[in-house]
Amino acid sequence: MATDAMATDGVVTHPLRTVRVRTEVAALTRTFDYAVPARWAEDVRVGTRVRAPLHGRTVRGWVVETDVGTLDSVEVLPLKSWLGWGPPGDLVDVAQWASWRWAGPASFFLHAASPSVIVRALPDRPESGTAEVSPERDPAPPRVWDGALAQPGATMVRLPPATDLIDLVLSVVADPGVRARQGSVVVLVPSTGWAERLTARLVRRGCPATGAWDAARAGWPVVVGSRAGAWAPVPRLAAAVVLDAHDASYREESAPTYSAVDVLLERARRQAAPCILVSPVPPVALATDDGTRTLAPPAAEERAGWATLERVDRRGADPRTGMFSEEFVRLARAVLDDPAAAERGPLVCVYNRTGGARLLACVHCGELARCTRCGAAASRPRDEEVLRCPRCGDTRPVVCAACGRLRMKTLRAGVSRLREELAALLGVGVGEVAGPRPGGAEAALPGERVLVGTEAVLHRVRRAAAVAFLDIDLHLLAARLTAVEDTLALLVRAARLVGPRGTGPAWARVQAQTRVPDHAVLTAVSRGEPGPVLDEETAVRRLSGLPPFAALALVSGVLAPGYAQALAQGARAQDEAGGAGGAAGDVAVTVSPLDEGRFLVRAATHAPLCDLLARVPRPGGRGLRVEVDPPTL
Repeated sequence: MATDAMATDGVVTHPLRTVRVRTEVAALTRTFDYAVPARWAEDVRVGTRVRAPLHGRTVRGWVVETDVGTLDSVEVLPLKSWLGWGPPGDLVDVAQWASWRWAGPASFFLHAASPSVIVRALPDRPESGTAEVSPERDPAPPRVWDGALAQPGATMVRLPPATDLIDLVLSVVADPGVRARQGSVVVLVPSTGWAERLTARLVRRGCPATGAWDAARAGWPVVVGSRAGAWAPVPRLAAAVVLDAHDASYREESAPTYSAVDVLLERARRQAAPCILVSPVPPVALATDDGTRTLAPPAAEERAGWATLERVDRRGADPRTGMFSEEFVRLARAVLDDPAAAERGPLVCVYNRTGGARLLACVHCGELARCTRCGAAASRPRDEEVLRCPRCGDTRPVVCAACGRLRMKTLRAGVSRLREELAALLGVGVGEVAGPRPGGAEAALPGERVLVGTEAVLHRVRRAAAVAFLDIDLHLLAARLTAVEDTLALLVRAARLVGPRGTGPAWARVQAQTRVPDHAVLTAVSRGEPGPVLDEETAVRRLSGLPPFAALALVSGVLAPGYAQALAQGARAQDEAGGAGGAAGDVAVTVSPLDEGRFLVRAATHAPLCDLLARVPRPGGRGLRVEVDPPTL
């Protein structure tokens, strides 16, 4: 093998092999060329992690292109060190796509696809054919997902909350067509705890499953993970499965606000692999995709898989009862008085008052102030005599839509105060459950038979005697674009904790205190038929021009005004360029202010929106945040 021609100062003038490297410095969007020393020639490929010199220091990065042609007159520095395995080449391309799709640095996504430590050797790949991976029931009766793997593309499977999903995963792994692809099945679940439990169950069934990065890179047959699992570095994707595809935990909260479900769908599309999305309540953005097929069980089977839901109308409630209705007290007494209830878990009370949660209600009839256009909770801006919808921006006079009165009251409370009141009311100890602390650690789960907390309590408890939403309107009418879907997701979690209807005591149910008892979400869940409410939500979004029937980006921060102005100028130039080709309407992007320091960028589809965000340079500094597909405005 020929050796490198090296100058005395370490600069390679005639490299044997040159590669292109993207550094981990997020502010650097360009790539750099480096020479590969002969001792690493066999180890450096696309995706390899390396350390390279840059402006007098060394930085880590990823090889994104090999065998780059470089002019002999150009001086190329050699790589400093080889840092082991990185993501495969196709995943490097997906990271570049994600950088465009969510307006973030490609290094962010390459980090997500890379190991947290240096990996220089991979474990052996087990043979998937040596283990028996058949479902529990043999022979298995026809299942709703049968046939979903017959062709590439996405398939939405709507299964009720009580369904044990391991049979579906095992049937995908055992499918002859999937095995013929000789790749890996990637399974996404909403949390790391669920991933660990599912992996252990699959291993006990004889299925070679893993959640480790090096095993995934070696091509193990089944890889299970949470949000980061969308970046599992499998060499070849045989099939993909997303359990609870509606769950908000699949979306990264910090910028770039990417969706793990969309990443896995893109990987499946590029490799022509089937992708099964499983959810009791399919989100609109996935269910309305033109290329997604939807499968659902018979209506009777679907209804049987939902928990019993009791709706408590609080519109005419006596104010002296506070947050606790007579129906709630009866439920609590029934649970506490039955010794068998302790074996099923605690009584879980949910009250999710966050910093921005605020509801207005009529002083006289108790009807909530809601937007007449999209149904969200309306607020009254300071120094304004109107009710304004924070979701769609519609305004109307401060008048109760039910009785025509003019006086409104603010409804708000706190979890800690409710815990004290509930303990005094029931005469028992009440535990409080909150979300993770600032450091990320979680306090131990209280052992009391009654627990109260924010929605975090639904994530912490594995089983419950009953679940009571003390004011579900805080979720139903929240000023989020995904308020309906988020509420459905909470009711799915509650239904799983309680169990399916007709299989337990009378007190084993979900109770929802509300001032909108006829809300489509509550009606659908009480009947165990989510289809109608999902269709209604689709119609509302289409009428209001909300995602997925529009593409949105939220720009905020101290640097937002200047960047928004640059985006507006770029949008005009982009529109003029489209107009010259006769397609101006297809590329129109608008930039409009929301309030101080926040701007909304809107387009009909993601292509022109993401092109604009990629084309317009961002100002330096940390005072800018760009959220593509923001959950709230």
